[in-house]
Amino acid sequence: MITPRLRRVAAMLAAGAAAGALLVACGSDDRADVDYLIDARVASYNVNTVDGHADGAVMALARVLPGFSIVGPEGQIIADRDIGRVTQERGTALTLRYEFAKDAAYSDGTAMTCDDLFLAATAMSGATKGFDASTNAGYGDIDRVDCAPGDKVATVVFKRGRDYGQWRELFGAGTLLPAHVVAKAAGVPNVVDPIRAGDTKAVAAIAKAWNTGFDLKPGTAIDEKKFPSAGPYRIASYTVDGGLELVANDKWWGAAPASGEVTVWPRGTNGEAALDGSRATVVDSGDLALGDRVSGVESATPVANRTSERDEAPLAVTQLVFAGKGVGADPLVRRALALCMPRDALARRFGANGITWNLRAASPADPLGPSLNAQYSRRYPRADVPRATSTLKRRGTGDRAHATVRIGYLAPSKENAEIVKTIADSCATAGLTVEDASSPELRIGELGRAYDALLTSDGTFAASSTASGFPEIFSLASGDPQNLSGFRNKQVTDAIGDLAGTVSDSARLPLLRTIETAAWDDLPTIPLFGTVRARESSNVSNLVPGLGSSGTGWNMDRWGTS
Repeated sequence: MITPRLRRVAAMLAAGAAAGALLVACGSDDRADVDYLIDARVASYNVNTVDGHADGAVMALARVLPGFSIVGPEGQIIADRDIGRVTQERGTALTLRYEFAKDAAYSDGTAMTCDDLFLAATAMSGATKGFDASTNAGYGDIDRVDCAPGDKVATVVFKRGRDYGQWRELFGAGTLLPAHVVAKAAGVPNVVDPIRAGDTKAVAAIAKAWNTGFDLKPGTAIDEKKFPSAGPYRIASYTVDGGLELVANDKWWGAAPASGEVTVWPRGTNGEAALDGSRATVVDSGDLALGDRVSGVESATPVANRTSERDEAPLAVTQLVFAGKGVGADPLVRRALALCMPRDALARRFGANGITWNLRAASPADPLGPSLNAQYSRRYPRADVPRATSTLKRRGTGDRAHATVRIGYLAPSKENAEIVKTIADSCATAGLTVEDASSPELRIGELGRAYDALLTSDGTFAASSTASGFPEIFSLASGDPQNLSGFRNKQVTDAIGDLAGTVSDSARLPLLRTIETAAWDDLPTIPLFGTVRARESSNVSNLVPGLGSSGTGWNMDRWGTS
C-alpha cells in the first residue's frame, strides 16, 4: 500500500522530469523487484566531483561501484572484504597496504587493480591540477602510492607527521572508478605512467575524462564499456519514465544479490509512477520529512509490512552557506541575516527534535554535540530585527542600508521553500530582501553568481555525512573544494588537520571550540538544525535505514521482497 504522503513526495521529486514524459505502466507484472525512490540527483557515474558529491549520487551507486569500505547504517565505516583488504604496516609514516581480492573485476572483464586506486588518490589529492574533486580530505596527506600498472596490491604511504585518523574511510564506495575506461578516453595505455612522468598533456586528458567522461542523464545510452560495474548490480538503463534500472551483475564474484532488479528513482524521473502498483518500495528522502508538520496532510495509516524511520539524532546539519564573493561576502550582510532570521522557529518547525543546532563541526549524533551545542546557544538564537536593521545601516545610507540575498536550493522542495519564505518574511522589515533562487538545474559552481547563499545539508542536497563527521568538516578548511564559501582561517585549518589525526573526545573538544568560535565570528555559514530525513518501506525485507551518505541503499543487494 502506498500512502498519500509517499505519493506527494514522489510528485515533488518527479517535478524535475522532462515535460511530457510518459508514465510507466502500473501493472505489478511490469514492476522491478524493488522500487527505490531517493531525493538525490544522478547526473554522473562519478560521485567524487564537486557536483557529484553535492547531488548525493552515491545513494544510488554504492552497490554498483563499491570500494574498500562502505558507510553503514549508523554512519560507521564498514570494511568491504569483497573488494579486498586493507592492512596497516609499520613505518615512520602511516603506511597502508591495499590488496584487491583475486576475483575483483569489472563487469566488462577488466580486473580491479592498482590503477583504479592510483587514479582515485591522484584525482582527490589536490596536488595534480585539473581534477574537479569534491574534497582533498585524507588524500591530500598521501605522499605516494607504490605499485606498477596492473598490480593487485598497492602501498599507500602518507607524509610524515600527517597521519589521517579516518583512513578507513578512504577509497570507499564510489571512489574507485574504472581507470581503464579513463585511460581509453584520454588516449593513453594506462593512467599511472603518464601521471608519474608528469606528462601535462596526458594528465589534462585524464583529468577531463575523470571529470566529465562519466556524465549520466535520463536517456543516456548505457554502454557497459563506458559504465562497467564492480559491484553486485550494474546499470541496465536510465530513462525518465523507467528510472535508473539496476540489474544483477553476472560477473559479480560475491554473494548474489537477493533481488535480481532494483529500479532507483532519482530526481528528474517519474518516481510517482513507481509508487502506483509497486509491490515493494523503499523511499529515502529529505522532502518526505516535511510530512504532516507543514502540509497538514493526515498521518499515514499503518499497513502490514510497512515500516517508517526518522532520525532522532542525525549525522547531518542543515546550513546556509554564503558565497565568498558578491553580497554573500559582505560580513555586515551575513551578520544582518543571522540576526533577522528566526533560527529557533525554523528548528522547531523543521529540525530534528525541534532543537536549534549551533555547530558545523559536530552533529547531533556526535557524543560531544549536545553539550557543545549548548555552549554556542547564545549566538543569534532568535530573530532580532532592530539589531539587523542597525547592522545593515552600518553599510551606509540609502540603498547601502538595504541588501538582497538570493538563496538557492535544489528544486522542487516544499520544505526548503517554506524555510526560505520564513526567513524572507522575518527579514523584510530589516531592509534585507531574501529571494528564493531555487532551480532543478542548480549547480554548486554557480554560488556567487546565480546565488548568494545555498541551503544544504552538510554541503549536499541529499543524504550526507558519516559518524566521524569526515570529510564534511573540511568545508571550513582553507583551500579544500568542500569549502564553498572560501573561508580562510589558519587556526581553523590547523585545528581541522589536528582533528583528522585524532579520535579522542578529550583532544577533539578544544579543537571543535576553536573551529566554532572562529566560524561564528566570521559567519561563512549559518547552521540551522539537525537535518531530518525519513525512510519508508513496504514489503521489503532485510532493509536497514542508513543515516550516512550512502543512504538506505548501503545494503541494497540484501533487499528481498515479501
